[in-house]
Amino acid sequence: MKHLLILIVAAALYLHFYPNEEVTNFYQEKVGYLKGFFSEVGDTKVRLKSDKIYTDLEGELESFSEKEIERLKVITSERQVVKEFYRQICQTDKRDIVFHITNERKVCSTISRYSSLL
Repeated sequence: MKHLLILIVAAALYLHFYPNEEVTNFYQEKVGYLKGFFSEVGDTKVRLKSDKIYTDLEGELESFSEKEIERLKVITSERQVVKEFYRQICQTDKRDIVFHITNERKVCSTISRYSSLL
């Protein structure tokens, strides 16, 4: 056990003073993955249920086309997809090619009500 500890310390000292770019990149990638995983698992904040957007818009779906309804189902399938749609479409001047402008505004206004939960 003592020899294993000495070996680990020696490897750490070597990598500290003579860094290897590939090992550093690998380490940074794995640390980033683990931080993301633990923050997602250990997160205690109240989060938006992605289908809440769809249920809020159900009363207005008669003005949506079939393609728009399918796109809305895709957007509201996961919270991360809702978050990306909100960032890329609602917070910018970009348009989603599937939605009519009035329907896109309805979707964006509904998402903006819950933006603090994203």
